[in-house]
Amino acid sequence: MFYIHSSSCIWAQQFLFDDVATNLQEPVEKKMYAVEPSYSNIPPAILRRMGKAVRLTVGAAIPLVENNEKPNGIIIGTTNAGKDDCVKFLNQILEYNEGMLTPMNFVQSTPNAPAAQIGLLTKNYGYNITHSQLGLSFEYAILDADMMLEENPTHNYILGAVDELSEYNFIFQEKLGTYKNENTTLAQLYNSNTKGCIAGEGAAIFYVNKNKIGATAKLVGIDTLHTEDENILQEKFILFLNTNKINSNDIDLFLSGENGDNRLDKFYNIITDNISNNSTTARYKHLSGDFPTATSIALWLASNIVHTQVLPSILINKDCKKSVYKNILIYNNYNGLQHSFMLVSVVG
Repeated sequence: MFYIHSSSCIWAQQFLFDDVATNLQEPVEKKMYAVEPSYSNIPPAILRRMGKAVRLTVGAAIPLVENNEKPNGIIIGTTNAGKDDCVKFLNQILEYNEGMLTPMNFVQSTPNAPAAQIGLLTKNYGYNITHSQLGLSFEYAILDADMMLEENPTHNYILGAVDELSEYNFIFQEKLGTYKNENTTLAQLYNSNTKGCIAGEGAAIFYVNKNKIGATAKLVGIDTLHTEDENILQEKFILFLNTNKINSNDIDLFLSGENGDNRLDKFYNIITDNISNNSTTARYKHLSGDFPTATSIALWLASNIVHTQVLPSILINKDCKKSVYKNILIYNNYNGLQHSFMLVSVVG
């Protein structure tokens, strides 16, 4: 696969890997909104016109562009980016009877707006693409980056994902039964034993290439699957381990995508049952909420854990007191149908 050299994340929390987690944000009415920075690196006149998804993505990406060699391309995964602006634009069509409409809502109403804005603001006119495949949007962006690097081993890419929590999309997903009926807290989420999760949003951006020197983490492998069959999931997971030549005993940390929805527990139990009892397990969606590209948060956490060798206690589910984290397994399930595996390792 490839190496991660630097990363940036804007999500619902603010804590450092060498600090005790304090001032954690709790969900409010089943929602966890991103804690946005001041965006000092974005001109105010431009910032005022940005929709949230664009702000989050550009705000996370610009520091990486400024501190690294100019990337050869920008690859972003998203499902919900632009939906809020899309609804605003459609409402304007009705309100003004297709007359004088605000162009910014139209421009930012498509999922590719975040990647496009990064390119425009950084004067990057190379490969620029957005992947939108629900719960596998970020994973397909990763696969795209991997293929581009296989063809162009000396290139560098900005890789990332973003999803915004808009009121329209929350109502829509709530009616589909995605979110919990009751309010919950960080401490209660995984013990609720009820249907649904809490909603979240965020952006995670990575600067990636094939160069081992100076890298902070290595993405060893990734695989995806569409199934509702637990047996097929188990077979695919074992194949994933074999393909990447890793024994379940070598997994130091399992970073689980559990989200408090008891309908999905059976899938996560399959993975837990097929890894060593000596593997530490951790969870993160009580801190981020859930959204289609939440695995980008998981990869950001994993890359920082292998780099700093610090596992924040707020993430730990089962602590096996590992002295070193060499291999981290990430597994995620989206809506009981879309599955993904990632393997992150130290740079050896």
